[in-house]
Amino acid sequence: MLLAEYLEPRKLAQVALAARMGVPRQRVNTLINGKRGITAETAILLSEALDTSPELWLGLQTDYDLWHAVRKRAEVRTAKPLRKRRAG
Repeated sequence: MLLAEYLEPRKLAQVALAARMGVPRQRVNTLINGKRGITAETAILLSEALDTSPELWLGLQTDYDLWHAVRKRAEVRTAKPLRKRRAG
């Protein structure tokens, strides 16, 4: 989302975004690659760098987390149940 909806249309490189945010390039890269979640601090930095609101970024992170939690729960429910061992 960050890359496709914000950086690419603005022709803004990850290095440039990192500079605007005052963070290492690796931090932006891990966000884009889904290896790091958006914290409240990151949401503020993104909002200032991209002229958006911090709530936008936190909302997107919440939606992402919820989507993954629902999928994981569905996988658990459809998994084969374990056989119970008999006592004794």
